[in-house]
Amino acid sequence: MILTEDQKKTFSKKVEKYVQEKGGSYIDAVLSLCEEYEIEPPIVARALSKPVVEKIKMEGQDLNLLPKPENKLPI
Repeated sequence: MILTEDQKKTFSKKVEKYVQEKGGSYIDAVLSLCEEYEIEPPIVARALSKPVVEKIKMEGQDLNLLPKPENKLPI
């Protein structure tokens, strides 16, 4: 399935609304909406806005699913 431009614009808004109304994580919200709309997560990944992607990335780092950035000063 391919998302239309309109669907791409509104999916991130639906993710934000889902988190506000039902709580939970952005990761869970994306997966729940994918299941609800019968869309594969890799397809949706390309349609997410940059702020939602950043929030998912931070959640992944907090859960140790993604490496945390190194905050070392250069020598």
